[in-house]
Amino acid sequence: MVCSPRMEPGTRETFNPAGAGGLLLATTVACAGIGALIGWAAGSAAYGALGGVIVGIPASIFVVYRSYRGSLS
Repeated sequence: MVCSPRMEPGTRETFNPAGAGGLLLATTVACAGIGALIGWAAGSAAYGALGGVIVGIPASIFVVYRSYRGSLS
């Protein structure tokens, strides 16, 4: 017990802004790509990509929140 390190009270995960931005971008681009594929199959890839971006923005916020919820509280 003499050599055991001290524990810091309330240790939390650190927030990484670059990682959060990467998650936001990757999730939005993935949703836009999936939307473009669905739109292409339906006849308009541009409208599908637009729909994917509209769905991707809240989805990316949710992904970042779930990933960094320990450091945001």
